[in-house]
Amino acid sequence: MTDPPSGVHRRVKPLKAIPIDDLAEAAVAVGGVRRSELESGDRVIVSTKNSVYSLVFRGDGLFDISGGWFEREGTGPDSIEVLGCTAGGHALFSDHIAAPGLFMEFADGLRTTRIRTVRLISAAQGFNDPIETD
Repeated sequence: MTDPPSGVHRRVKPLKAIPIDDLAEAAVAVGGVRRSELESGDRVIVSTKNSVYSLVFRGDGLFDISGGWFEREGTGPDSIEVLGCTAGGHALFSDHIAAPGLFMEFADGLRTTRIRTVRLISAAQGFNDPIETD
């Protein structure tokens, strides 16, 4: 007779530590939309594994956000800070709002599923001329 599984799993191999310099280089190479590129009124459309989010940059560091979890939970459009993106761990790329392959993290602790596509729509160009950022 065997014991029921505990739910605790051990890694076969230990995780390899990544030097901070390598993370900094990776941040430069990652595509997507960076906070430093945005101007007030710019819209970022983020498609994740499970959801689609629409974020409009307000210029004060916050985004008006709709879609995804916010719609499913009934909170509707909300204003929130985007902390940045992670690769699934604890290292946060704070200048990245969204980038394919990463996870977007909000100030309320919510983290999206893996980002599939990101689309920046510049307010200056008008919402009819999107800029692809794959």
